[in-house]
Amino acid sequence: MALHLVADFDLRKDVLPWLRAQQAVSAATGAAGGGGADVLENNYESLHVLNVERNGNIIYTYKDDKGNVVFGLYDCQARQNEHLYAFEKDLQVVSCSVNSERTLLAASLVQSTKEGRKNELQPGSKCLTLLVEIYPVNNVKVLKAVDSYIWVQFLYPHVESQPLPENHLLLISEEKYIEQFYIQVTQEDGNRVVIKNSGHLPRDRIAEDFVWAQWDMSEQRLYYIDLKKSRSILKCIQFYADGSFKLMFEAPLDIALSDSGLKLVNFGYDYRQDQEELSKYPTLCVFTNHTGSLCVCYSLKCASWEQITYSVFYFHKGHSKTFTAALGNAGSPVTKGITFLNLDYYVAVYLPGHFLHLLNIQHPDLICHSLFLSGNNEMTDILPHSHLQSLSGSLVLDWCSGTLYRALLSQSYLLQFLWNSRLDYEKMAILHCVLSCGPDPRFLEGQIIRWISENASACYSFDPIQEFIIASSYWSVYSETSNVDKLLPYSSVLTWDTEIPGITLVTEEIALPLMKVYSFKGYWEKLNSNLEYVKYAKPQLCYKNSVVRREWHNLISEEKTGKRKSTAYVRNILENSIKVISNLEARNLEPRLTPLLQEEDKHQRLLMGLMVSELKDHLFRHLQGVEKKKIEQMVLDYISKLLDLICRILESSWRKHNLHSCVLHFNGHGSAAEFAVFHIMTRILEATSSLCLPLPPGFHTLHMILGVHCLPLHNLLHYIDNGVLLLTETAVTRLMKDLDNTEKNEKLKFSIIVRLPPLIGKKICRLWDHPMSSNIISRNHVTRLLQNYKKQLCMLLKDMTMWMQNLWRKQL
Repeated sequence: MALHLVADFDLRKDVLPWLRAQQAVSAATGAAGGGGADVLENNYESLHVLNVERNGNIIYTYKDDKGNVVFGLYDCQARQNEHLYAFEKDLQVVSCSVNSERTLLAASLVQSTKEGRKNELQPGSKCLTLLVEIYPVNNVKVLKAVDSYIWVQFLYPHVESQPLPENHLLLISEEKYIEQFYIQVTQEDGNRVVIKNSGHLPRDRIAEDFVWAQWDMSEQRLYYIDLKKSRSILKCIQFYADGSFKLMFEAPLDIALSDSGLKLVNFGYDYRQDQEELSKYPTLCVFTNHTGSLCVCYSLKCASWEQITYSVFYFHKGHSKTFTAALGNAGSPVTKGITFLNLDYYVAVYLPGHFLHLLNIQHPDLICHSLFLSGNNEMTDILPHSHLQSLSGSLVLDWCSGTLYRALLSQSYLLQFLWNSRLDYEKMAILHCVLSCGPDPRFLEGQIIRWISENASACYSFDPIQEFIIASSYWSVYSETSNVDKLLPYSSVLTWDTEIPGITLVTEEIALPLMKVYSFKGYWEKLNSNLEYVKYAKPQLCYKNSVVRREWHNLISEEKTGKRKSTAYVRNILENSIKVISNLEARNLEPRLTPLLQEEDKHQRLLMGLMVSELKDHLFRHLQGVEKKKIEQMVLDYISKLLDLICRILESSWRKHNLHSCVLHFNGHGSAAEFAVFHIMTRILEATSSLCLPLPPGFHTLHMILGVHCLPLHNLLHYIDNGVLLLTETAVTRLMKDLDNTEKNEKLKFSIIVRLPPLIGKKICRLWDHPMSSNIISRNHVTRLLQNYKKQLCMLLKDMTMWMQNLWRKQL
């Protein structure tokens, strides 16, 4: 499957066996159930996950055979369970959290009833929010005793090397306010941890009058929405290890939310709502990643069996996209709501049995860079149909089964799908998905190269060689420094007008978030940089080879006319190319089968060196504060990667068709294998020429040799006249030496010689021992003599004219 769920934690597998073992020990020793170990099989339904903390620890609860509420903790690092606390009462747990040292437990509970439906609350029942000293078990302090529900969440410091003297606890009230409690702890009698200021806990009011809130456990951020004049305003608070907090930004959202209820995300499982009730409410969640992206995903409840609409606000790009997807199985009722999953560079939008949409977060402008699958495709029914919640770091929690998954894009399935797909937009999207998600990029590149070798002509809307070279080179330096993603091309496709069946798209500009602080670090610095780019970067700052193309053609023209402007300038450019080739050879120690990078090929070296020079200048202008040496190395790595990919595409085809060094001689006939390699080289040349990308020195020579082998003479000359095959000095020299002077070869040699540039033609004619060559040399010699005679005659006439003028003046 394209989206692969790997279980990191499962209540049945990771907790239930431990509870049974505890029960067996308790029964053997005759203990009276105090540790909460008397778990009966018919009591399994009471076992469920309550919370996932920032360090990955999972808090769960269950009821023993006496109805007592027991709290346990599963350490995902040590893969061990731990008993935390037990209340010897029949209570219903609303929320629970434990501090990072596991010395304090906060829990919110309500009294349950044994009459009527299970877990139904008594009218007017009290909600108790308790703070428990659990290391060892000591006192219990009541934080709140109210009629409304309370959710609790301990803050976890980013630096966890040593215990902190103060713990910070968030209380989220159903009455739409959030408070932070400051809890000082001290150690007594060795390891006994007690609350130091239990008489009065200081607290701050964090937020109030909000209708929606989401907790980011990994980054310790609180997102919430309040309504101002019926307008939804998204706000974010960042919490720090010292207990301080800052309001980071405010952003208007064009969505419809009601102030009649309260919706919480990632504050634990809300047992009051079953799945059918959840599907009636709008789905809303905020996703970020380390690159400074900020996405708000939103979907109204599904009101139709024919289509569904969802929106993504790309605040880091300054626009929103609203998608309307036709439901793949129109006759199938929509009983589940849309699920949004954070997959780092992608967001998965999933409606079970209907569609899966992988949205490209870094480059959302073109719909072809996102993968949409609908209808009967097997990938549209890959996830559990229960309520899933996307946590930080690609974690997905299935509240109903108590399973914590890690959501990954399946490279093997995507590669298989790439081979099987017949639609261009799917091929484009899959190619980018594969390159972005792989831990072993060289292996994935090799698999894509195999696909390109078989399908180079199978795409109509884009060139797969171009797209692969540009995208893979982009990802090779993407992580070097921030903002490089805005300065280097991500795709060879700039526009996409082809409709994608089953989905329509509306793009709108949105108001950017208003940053409320002035000093940024980490994620906030990157987000602010993205927002500044959206505000001021016009025109687009992405690198283009247009300047390189113009300058390269100028240098070649100057070379033909013999009027070079500056030899020092050219020398510097050629030195750049030497650095690129040296860097490329240092990165790739494996011997190459094809004879590339072994020839001078001055034109390609000029193009390579020009690209180094222009790309360095481009990055110097726009990457402020980055060391010059780092930028220079990044440029060398980027261009080396371009050349290496071209070499590897050719190497793959060469190896596949089992070609040998005998191909490099002209005295042979083209085989089907040679023609296949010639074809892929022609496609490479076409792809690089339109983008003005350099080729490895020796490419044109090898291409020419294969062209002579494979093409009839009239086709060969047509390719030469149209610039597809270039007459390099190395290739023509070999042709003159390898071929004898049969009538057919004489015709070929003469056709080649008359098409040579004058400078190369003079050298080649001397290598061909043939009357035709002698005739050409003689004609050139006579032409040169006549040109010299004409110059001398002109000089003589000029001197005579001046003499006559002087004589005439004297006579006057």
